[in-house]
Amino acid sequence: MSRVRNFQLSQNWSWAQRDTQINSVLDQVDGWNAAQAYPSEIHVELLKTGAIPDPYLGFNEHKVQWIGKVEWLYRCTFPFSADVEETHALLEFLGLDTLCDAYLNGVKILASDNMFQTHVVPLELSALKSENVLLLHFKSAHLLAKELEAEMGVVRAGSTNLGDASRVYVRKAQYDWRWDWGPELMTCGPYRPISLKTFNVRLEEVYPQALLSDTDVPTLKVDITLAGRLDSASSLRITLSSADQVLKSQDVPIATNLSLLGAVSWNLEGAVEPWWPVGYGPQNLYTVSVLLLDATGQTVDSSTTRVGFRRVKLVQEPLAEADQYGTGTTFFFEVNGVPMFMGGSNWVPADNFLTTISPERYRAWLTLLRDGNQNMVRLWGGGVYEPDVFYDTCDELGILVWQDFQFACGVYPAHDSFVASVRKEAEDNVKRLRHHPALALFCGNNEDYQMVLQWGDVKDFPAVKIYEEVLPDVVGTLTGEQPVPYHRGSPYGGKGWDTADPTVGDVHQWNIWGGKEYPYHDYVKLGGRFVSEFGIPAHPDFRTIEYWMDGAPKPKEGEEGDSQWHAQSALMAQHCRAGSFERRFAILMNEGFRVTEDLETYVYNTQLLQSEAVGYAYQVWRRKWGGRGKEYTSGVLAWQLNDCWPVTSWAIADYFLRPKPAYYTIARQLATFSVGVMRTVIKDRNNDRPPQYYEFGNFQSRGAMLEIWGTNASLTARAARLEINCVDLKTTWTHTETSDVTLLPNQATELLAIPCPGPPRDVAAPLPTGDKEFTTTYSVVVGVRLLDKETGVVLARYADWPQPFRFHAPAVLRAAGLAVEVNGETVTVTVERPVKALVLSAVGEGEEVKWSDNALDVMPGDPQVVKAKGLGGRKVAIAFLGREKAKVL
Repeated sequence: MSRVRNFQLSQNWSWAQRDTQINSVLDQVDGWNAAQAYPSEIHVELLKTGAIPDPYLGFNEHKVQWIGKVEWLYRCTFPFSADVEETHALLEFLGLDTLCDAYLNGVKILASDNMFQTHVVPLELSALKSENVLLLHFKSAHLLAKELEAEMGVVRAGSTNLGDASRVYVRKAQYDWRWDWGPELMTCGPYRPISLKTFNVRLEEVYPQALLSDTDVPTLKVDITLAGRLDSASSLRITLSSADQVLKSQDVPIATNLSLLGAVSWNLEGAVEPWWPVGYGPQNLYTVSVLLLDATGQTVDSSTTRVGFRRVKLVQEPLAEADQYGTGTTFFFEVNGVPMFMGGSNWVPADNFLTTISPERYRAWLTLLRDGNQNMVRLWGGGVYEPDVFYDTCDELGILVWQDFQFACGVYPAHDSFVASVRKEAEDNVKRLRHHPALALFCGNNEDYQMVLQWGDVKDFPAVKIYEEVLPDVVGTLTGEQPVPYHRGSPYGGKGWDTADPTVGDVHQWNIWGGKEYPYHDYVKLGGRFVSEFGIPAHPDFRTIEYWMDGAPKPKEGEEGDSQWHAQSALMAQHCRAGSFERRFAILMNEGFRVTEDLETYVYNTQLLQSEAVGYAYQVWRRKWGGRGKEYTSGVLAWQLNDCWPVTSWAIADYFLRPKPAYYTIARQLATFSVGVMRTVIKDRNNDRPPQYYEFGNFQSRGAMLEIWGTNASLTARAARLEINCVDLKTTWTHTETSDVTLLPNQATELLAIPCPGPPRDVAAPLPTGDKEFTTTYSVVVGVRLLDKETGVVLARYADWPQPFRFHAPAVLRAAGLAVEVNGETVTVTVERPVKALVLSAVGEGEEVKWSDNALDVMPGDPQVVKAKGLGGRKVAIAFLGREKAKVL
């Protein structure tokens, strides 16, 4: 009896631009080039041959737009030797981007128009020869989209920086049409593997359900579907193992049915342990193997799947009492019976060229997220369903996955053929992903409901059929006895699809930076039950800017010329796609920082702005995780974790995985223990300025109040000592006080509310106005620490600085008595005066340093120790508020 044979078509590929002068693509002889990558995308091949410039550099993106408007051919030749016992054959295409006709030995076998589908094409064995040719003809998705738009009508879809609206008609990654953080690069090619399988009988589908009951009893159920001739197989051997240890095994006879629902159902109480998200317990994973055996006990086919036993619920129930928004309902994730605060970020594809993202690069990104104390990643709906390695890595690292279906910011159609295509797309991907313990939610779309409400002039929203009928039906039907939660869209919540209702569902908070353009201190007033998007852009690491500048000449000192090395240059704009970014940056930057013409200083200030704003949002929203019945805000996901090319964006780490200061600020806010401070200024009259700002114009402050709270993500209470250290930036006055506190488990705890200490009036420096009747706290930095009551170990620290930062003289900020001691890969920082946002960087060439912490607020008497993995004897450069240009120590 022959085994299933699986031939990866991974060699002998070539590609060519289609010659439109030749009627049939089968007849093209000239123009072929050997493919240098597999799987393959045409831009990558053109780059490797030097036929196009790198679109990630300079203005080169504009030089490659022609690629998406022509047709391309791929060809693979492969041998085949028949086995006389085999009766069946198929070709499996895991991903074709996007419009593709496939020909085997001159016969058309497939017409694909959906990038997100898996295609299994049955073959007659007679169709295979000793030497075979598979030809793939890729047509222009761009041109098809415009043709369909002309046929079906122009609809609303995002804005001009979210790609051409015709994109909604084609099932291709929407960001390929351009987004407000990515370039317009219309890719095509066999971007995922292709294989030939021959067999008599095979395992067509294996679905192991690793269940955990409400009483924490683990159960394994395995559903199996066979294909081919049942008389060629006798039994199934199903085994559950942990590492090299077999925990349970059973042989199941095969009768006359190709579908074996519940082939086994095992109670595993005492034999396995639950899978937990990071921070709550170990990520226990087990392997389910299935062997298809013939009558002699020989293996015909096999399958292995890794599972974890857990239960995930999305809890939407009435709150016990109202908060500032009213009552409404919760929106929190409960894993294995434990309500959990979700802190994380949004994921966009890590490259416009998907085939260049290696498994190691996926792991590096997700490890960065995990090491930043984040426990959830949201896969945004304008990209792709990522390959298996992404979800496998999330399982291993304990990162929960919020998975959008691939619809974003548009009015999508719902004609019969489109709905049928989407249904198959959903089925393919739900079946592929449903066994992952990390999978916490399927979501219907990104911002489609929100856009329709904002526009107000959309008369027909046909895709409601998809989001409210097709997708929930697919998820509910295919995800078994403990269905994966489904959410219609993000954001989605209140009556009449109200996507901005803070009391129901999730919200995207874009009235800061975009929308109403409020100051970022208003995050405290603009939250919701779950904030699944919000953010502030920042420039990337300066080395990333140097990369995209691609050798653009720098001006000499004092020289005026057509230099691109300034914040408002055309080349800097080429690598910043955010809508109205010039005005929006100007608003927030001018409110907080001194105006500068120096590019390096400006870059640092944007990073500090992002760090302060995003960190503040995490802080004030996590404060609203108030315990049972008071889950007022249950999750915060920053927009966004990553970039798809070198760019200025909302990402907290740039294209090269270089974290921005915001990454470290978020990590501190999401640590097991954190401490927060809210300073509310008492004004001499009511006004609309944020409560953190000191105004020296018509309005002046008479003092300030401090509210201090702590958060504890562990499931046990923690006794701690609260220490407050106040330092005046303008005088030598200091103040210290301590108190004993208890941090309640799995929630925020209000600790203290006191007037902000300040120097006596006869000690305080005069106000800029010369008026002494007002506050003396406007120049006081309030440093707060939580220390373990028994050991004195610092559990959390935070420094609240008076704002805006532009009021602090650089000379005062530089007089910090800063000392940085480097001992191998350990860096110790001490100061005599407060230092704001100290950024450490390595000098010279070498591996990328992994800093355990960075962008530090350092207080006197509180040394901070940072691990610098990979520093390798290099010197360290420092930058901080007041000395924003990096200086080598």
